[in-house]
Amino acid sequence: MLKGLDPLLGPDLLAALRAMGHGDELAIVDANFPATALARRLCREDGVDAVRMLAAVGSVLSLDDFGAVAAWRMGAVDPAEEPPAIVGAFAQVLSAAGYDGAIGVLAREAFYQRAAEAFVVVATGEARLYGNLILRKGVIRPPRGVRA
Repeated sequence: MLKGLDPLLGPDLLAALRAMGHGDELAIVDANFPATALARRLCREDGVDAVRMLAAVGSVLSLDDFGAVAAWRMGAVDPAEEPPAIVGAFAQVLSAAGYDGAIGVLAREAFYQRAAEAFVVVATGEARLYGNLILRKGVIRPPRGVRA
């Protein structure tokens, strides 16, 4: 255990987060997602829902602010399910973490492809449909007045 860190951030996930560079992407995915088949690097968090995992990751990961969007969700296959119920919870957690950008939407197959290219996939036990989100890592700027 470390002081000040969310206990959901175990050693494997912390190592992956620390190794990520600016522009690298992380996917937080639900229990239905084919994570084992698609991930280049996989961290399993089966007992945790995606929203709670997002809060843990958001407590240490800066999101990219060089563009308008640094977070993408999977779009619903059925337009009547759009937006999926979990999207509001994702938006609240992202806002609390300081992200004020939009949450982009990727069609299901495009989301699968992008997640397969992500630096790390975090597989959760999320049971709500479309509980999938991709985040692009940003930079940590030096404090004002400090020369880089």
